[in-house]
Amino acid sequence: MIKRFAIQILISLYFLNENNIVHCDLKPENILLRKINKSGIKIIDFGSGCFENEKIYTYIQSRFYRAPEIVLGIPYCAAIDMWSFGCILYELYVGYPLFPGEDEKDHMALMMEVKGIPPRSVLVKSSRRKVFFDDDYNPMITPNSRGKIRMPGNKNLYTLMNCSDRDFVDFIDVSTLIHPIILTLFLIFRNVLNGNQNRD
Repeated sequence: MIKRFAIQILISLYFLNENNIVHCDLKPENILLRKINKSGIKIIDFGSGCFENEKIYTYIQSRFYRAPEIVLGIPYCAAIDMWSFGCILYELYVGYPLFPGEDEKDHMALMMEVKGIPPRSVLVKSSRRKVFFDDDYNPMITPNSRGKIRMPGNKNLYTLMNCSDRDFVDFIDVSTLIHPIILTLFLIFRNVLNGNQNRD
């Protein structure tokens, strides 16, 4: 079932990308079933959406599905929807969000805990770098409200998901990169599906 949902969402994102549209708030609540007991879905709520060359808002997306570009104040593109998509796939498989930050600092710490520290070439472009990093570009490690301290690179998706399908985990891993190439990911996922069908 996850595979069926994933294919439809990815095709939708491919279509949006081809038309230079960014949804800006992709999350489970904005993905609806077309009919009861059927796997057909539709993506709704384009209230925050925009064309890539006509951006209206700078701080967008619901926190659990918010891409690093938005948190850091970096110019964004349709790739932020791809990040949200990767987070949604993880949640569909595991049953809870990948980055359930209690606030933006905890959210950034969660992302770095799994994905590592963003490259300096990315941080240089950030208008909000000093909220999360010191003058030497090192993350400011602080405990959250529960006293939890998160260290960059301390976790990985393979351990978190405990999934035997490495291609699926790899796809989520690539989806949750800063500025992933949507067409490339579409082709990767198609190859993954073809491979699984051949093994069946």
